[in-house]
Amino acid sequence: MSQHTPSHASRSALIDCTKGLACAAIVWHHLAFYGPMSDVARQAVPGLIDWLYEYARMAVQVFLVLGGFLAAASLAPQGQARFTDPAQRIARRFVRLVVPYAVALVIAIVVQATVQPWFDHASVSDVPDLGQLLAHALLLQSVLDEESLSAGVWYVAIDFQLFALTTLVLTGVSRAAVALRARGMSRYWPWALSGAQALVATGVAASLLYFNRDANWDVWAVYFFGAYGLGMLAYWAVQSPRALGAWSWALLIAALVVAALALEWRPRIALAGVTALLLVVAMRSPAMQRWQGWAPLSRLGQISYSVFLVHFAVCVLVNAVESYFWPQSVAAAMAGMGIAFVLSIAAGHLLYERVERHVPTWQSALRWQAGLVGTGLLTTALMAGLR
Repeated sequence: MSQHTPSHASRSALIDCTKGLACAAIVWHHLAFYGPMSDVARQAVPGLIDWLYEYARMAVQVFLVLGGFLAAASLAPQGQARFTDPAQRIARRFVRLVVPYAVALVIAIVVQATVQPWFDHASVSDVPDLGQLLAHALLLQSVLDEESLSAGVWYVAIDFQLFALTTLVLTGVSRAAVALRARGMSRYWPWALSGAQALVATGVAASLLYFNRDANWDVWAVYFFGAYGLGMLAYWAVQSPRALGAWSWALLIAALVVAALALEWRPRIALAGVTALLLVVAMRSPAMQRWQGWAPLSRLGQISYSVFLVHFAVCVLVNAVESYFWPQSVAAAMAGMGIAFVLSIAAGHLLYERVERHVPTWQSALRWQAGLVGTGLLTTALMAGLR
């Protein structure tokens, strides 16, 4: 789901296919989590529905690791910041995330308002208020404890926090290194240059050993930095010119994960660790670097952010239609889930082609943020008039 400046790393067939698999898992998790189709389909395949409900959501950890991997490729491929204006990088990231996000939320608001009169289900949000809309427009909905307008939008806010935090840490270390050199403290120069990598590793340890064990932190980047930072360490392992250096990074990743799991077993952290280590092995393999992947899965990976954003609205609409006409049909419920998955990919493709792949501007971001707030308020007014 993470968007970063295109590079060799971001256009790897392995990474795109991995993102495609994780994206499919998230969509199917939400199809299992939000009924009523899944409730009816469970009569035929209870084990599958239960597995999707309980475990498919852990694909988020794969996205977090890949997000960190691509962030390192974009921001500090050699372990040092390769940008000079952190505010510009953070602002650019915000705009790239927010434009398709706002479009998808407008769609979600309209769909939920359309089905609400005849689809009484917990997955359908109530009409939004101004505070809720503004919080979503600024990616602050989780921090301000506002009800989510769509499934998974918390991840967009966390992704932005992680990118901003990483950018600021890299900037701080880079400026400290420059200051040391300017003051003639050259003996500290090599340490200062590697300070960013040391801080990232320390941040991973703090997250895995402390913050990630307390759910009260789960609206902040520090809760998720463990998985994200493992991805960054994996990238530096892949970029190491010597095999010994690469496996030293891999050993550090393994040690951090083992320590975290020894303190408290968490399957999601185990998955993040395995993902990071597999990335190191695969991305250093000449055979995997030449691998072209499977085109449909690779394409799904490329459009995964758009699919992630828009699939909830599609799933709500299909759930509403299917349950209205065939509320007790197991066959219809199973077919409906399949149709919702296919339509989610189709809608994500449209959102990607029409919105995400185009370079956004602040003007377009502000326009869509205003559109989000305006659509929400208009919907609230119309629904109030119908009651």
